[in-house]
Amino acid sequence: MPKRPSVQTTAAPLIPESPTYDKLREAASGCQACSLWKTGTQTVFGEPVGRPGPGPRVMLVGEQPGDQEDREGRPFVGPSGRLLDEALEEAGIDRSQVYVTNTVKHFKWTGDGKRRIHAKPNTTEVRACLPWLEAEIQVFRPDILVCLGATAAQALLGKDFRVTQQRGQPIPSAWAPVVVATVHPSSILRAPDPEARERQREAFVEDLRAVARLIRAASSDRAGEDAHAPMG
Repeated sequence: MPKRPSVQTTAAPLIPESPTYDKLREAASGCQACSLWKTGTQTVFGEPVGRPGPGPRVMLVGEQPGDQEDREGRPFVGPSGRLLDEALEEAGIDRSQVYVTNTVKHFKWTGDGKRRIHAKPNTTEVRACLPWLEAEIQVFRPDILVCLGATAAQALLGKDFRVTQQRGQPIPSAWAPVVVATVHPSSILRAPDPEARERQREAFVEDLRAVARLIRAASSDRAGEDAHAPMG
């Protein structure tokens, strides 16, 4: 008799029929599709920052939750999240139109005394968790999808994609009308000195300004469609 696997190959069997955000969040809370559930405190699912209105919706996708996110059960609430909040405001992006999530929903870490140090998820872990991200995209249908860092970009755009070469550029994709890749805010925090950190931060804000321009263009296109729609 074949040995029963201890985990799912991917999270795909856990995705509910006719998924909604609430259904996905509830189903993901018990995910054991890879071994990271054993070391993570809890599943950290994505969440809308505000209640999106009729305008374009933007989905920001990072790599995985960090230590603080793992403890609180919410994405982007640690130092990277605070930097992201500041950059979005500076770029002129309305947070009420933003949904934030991660490619991998559990915190992967290694121990260093009392500290838990971030460890990069491997291909198997990313593949196992990808159905959750695919379902989030299906439910929210963002007009603009922003990949924060290489893990998110390569998960959605292919392993050969290089953020350093194509950052800030609109990329055609089946995932959303527009996909843009940029660095993860955590990479800015790891800069070797304040001057380098400020340069990287300015480049990050400039990438988000490009996203803001795309939002305005999408808003204009949508307003034009509404104006030419036949009266009921």
